[in-house]
Amino acid sequence: MKHKTNVIKNKCLLIVAATIFALPLTLLAQNEKETSPLEITGSADVYYTYDFSGKDNIPTSFADNRNSLSIGMLDVVLAKSFKNVSFMAEFSFGPRSFKSIPVFDPDGDGEGPMVGIQNLYISYNFTEKLSLTAGYMGTFVGYEVISPAGNFNYSTSYLFTNGPFQNAGIKADYSFSDRFAVMIGLFNDWNIYTDTDGMSDVGAQIFASPTKGWDVYLNFVMGPNSGTILDLTTGYQMTDAFYLGLNAADYTYANSIEGGYNGIALYPQYALSDAFSVGLRSEYFTIKEGKNESGVITQASGDVFSTTITANFKVGGFTFIPEIRLDSSSDLGFMNKDNNSATNASQVTFAAVYAF
Repeated sequence: MKHKTNVIKNKCLLIVAATIFALPLTLLAQNEKETSPLEITGSADVYYTYDFSGKDNIPTSFADNRNSLSIGMLDVVLAKSFKNVSFMAEFSFGPRSFKSIPVFDPDGDGEGPMVGIQNLYISYNFTEKLSLTAGYMGTFVGYEVISPAGNFNYSTSYLFTNGPFQNAGIKADYSFSDRFAVMIGLFNDWNIYTDTDGMSDVGAQIFASPTKGWDVYLNFVMGPNSGTILDLTTGYQMTDAFYLGLNAADYTYANSIEGGYNGIALYPQYALSDAFSVGLRSEYFTIKEGKNESGVITQASGDVFSTTITANFKVGGFTFIPEIRLDSSSDLGFMNKDNNSATNASQVTFAAVYAF
């Protein structure tokens, strides 16, 4: 497997080098096009979560302040294009942002500030079908995203929390048609700006749209330090009102350590009107038993079943999100209000998100 990874990596490096060498010639040869205006979009969010035990029971990303009114983040996206070149920069402020990005420590003293960069990359379109992108990018793996404006549920899944948030590197996208496309790239280890080992991860994505309203993404990342993750993300707009999404993933630690996780989540959603929708996230998540090179168990196995019922009330760019979440597990160490161990955890959340 390691030899295969190196072969794929070397081939990708040759393709990238040839592409970069040809880029200036292509820029000189292309016809002049108008510059697009600078686009500014983003979101802001606040929430209140009440845990019926009064504890911080559910170990998923964000919305984890209990029994108090809390802020999420201010997220700002800048985008602009000139000729065939475009850039996208997304920066954010607030707890939701700082829990999803690495610490940028330019001096190496451990005192680096939390720089809220979600995306920062430049793309070049060689043709209408082929593009090359380099920089720091939100991950292509998984169903949910960091910005609450991009999710139906306000709380996040176990699959989202345990998967990558960002992949820095360089990738090539090729669209054979509107219904089939592929991506392949070289990336740093998960969630880091720079990688002293170089771009050691190989990633790929296959996109297919078997029929109108049905999108399927098969995602893959493998690296000597990151491990290997295989992810399936799909969504089908079955009727004007009913949508069904699914996310399934299997992750295995790097070669020197056994362990990882796998899981599946279903996302049925029904729109009663343009302004009101209800949805369910039903997730089963399993933690694999982890062992080190000596065979010593470093991570106990376990599983959790989570059910989240969410409603969306929309008025323009504003969305009010009431949500009830029920998690069940004998392995995650839930606590009840008397500080005794419990097999269930429950919470209710009220969130307000404004997208602009």
